[in-house]
Amino acid sequence: MTHRTTNNTGPTSPIHLVWDWNGTMRDDLDDHVAALNATLPRIGGPRIDTATYRALHAVPIRGFYDALVGRTITDEEWSHSNAEFLDVLHRRPVRLRSGVRQLMLGLRAAGHRQSLLSLAPHERLLTEVATTGIGGLLERIDGRTGEPAHSKAPALAAHLAALGVEPGRALVIGDSLDDAVAAQEVGAVAVLHTGGLHSAERLAAAGTPLAGTLREAAERGIALLNTRQGTGR
Repeated sequence: MTHRTTNNTGPTSPIHLVWDWNGTMRDDLDDHVAALNATLPRIGGPRIDTATYRALHAVPIRGFYDALVGRTITDEEWSHSNAEFLDVLHRRPVRLRSGVRQLMLGLRAAGHRQSLLSLAPHERLLTEVATTGIGGLLERIDGRTGEPAHSKAPALAAHLAALGVEPGRALVIGDSLDDAVAAQEVGAVAVLHTGGLHSAERLAAAGTPLAGTLREAAERGIALLNTRQGTGR
């Protein structure tokens, strides 16, 4: 397994931003819907629209498939459908969300550290990130190395530990309820982007701060962490 690590040259107590990939940095909601519609009908599921995807998408993904098909799918159906979905998604061009690179450069110039954590397969994630030219701005890139997870929290805890980052100084920027739950479980702060894989209405129910752009998410999260540090929380 390959990870990318660089030295930190920022302040002694910087904020560490943990970026999510699909639906957050990678602007791929339409790609996910297209990939699902290329695979789901093969196991008896309906074609879905973007609103349905955003309303129902959940981790673990196998449960998401069960809900859409209306029954518990078999191991063979799951294995084939998941592999086909990932292949379709992987073949589509990687589009970064607008302004991501400039935002990351500004954050680094301000002394903040940054890494990437995703539940996407690790080697695929490395390949996709490499096409964007932002890898050098990330201290560590971690994707999934085993079966699809039921929660992102264990991966987040391991990710921060590998970086030597205290969870209380970590900001998770994602687009799904699982990002919020993972941050809460490890003691980090999360701000969720409303333009990703989960609808704004679903995200609002979590009580986690929301933002319409990644820049707003970063600014709001940094302010929250600075407030928490100042009050000793």
